[in-house]
Amino acid sequence: MKKLESTFLNMVLSLVIISVVAAGALAGVYLLTKANIEAQKKAKQEAAKMAVIASHEDGTAVEAVVDGFGGQFRIMVGFDAEGNILGYEVLEHQETPGLGSHMTHWFKNADKPNQNIIGRKAGSLTVSKDGGDVDAITAATISSRAFLKAINQAYADFHGVEAHTGASQLNKEEAEEENSAEQNNRALEGKEVIIIEETEVSHE
Repeated sequence: MKKLESTFLNMVLSLVIISVVAAGALAGVYLLTKANIEAQKKAKQEAAKMAVIASHEDGTAVEAVVDGFGGQFRIMVGFDAEGNILGYEVLEHQETPGLGSHMTHWFKNADKPNQNIIGRKAGSLTVSKDGGDVDAITAATISSRAFLKAINQAYADFHGVEAHTGASQLNKEEAEEENSAEQNNRALEGKEVIIIEETEVSHE
């Protein structure tokens, strides 16, 4: 095979071909792993939901997303019928390891009542540095503020949903689907139906 001449056009063409092949390979890997990633995400979400409401029959799980020090993070918060915090689980975060990442356990340490939020009523929780009564994570006040903001946001969503629909925030879409299915079933009553199968760094 004749060797291609080392010209500018040939070099550009080679780079384009390499880029197309690489992009195709990445797209293929993404498609192969997308379903598994989504399944793992849903499983983690369901596990977190069960963890935050524990054995409380009147527990409601609410998910909240806020911007932290390192980027967005998602938490699942459990509330009882009175709006007291039953528990929380951090689903995703980008906070600095050893600092903001301590949120996963810092605010549910029963041995530290000044930082423990379990059993408290949310809505206006703030760190002590801002005049509140919750001790922030050491050297991670920004992350702590964002975390409490997420808790308060979940509480607001909990009250908003409870007041209007009586359904949890997490199951809102499922409830809508069930209502739609019920309406369809009523419309089909009496009719024959054929079914065809188919490094955070603190500067404080």
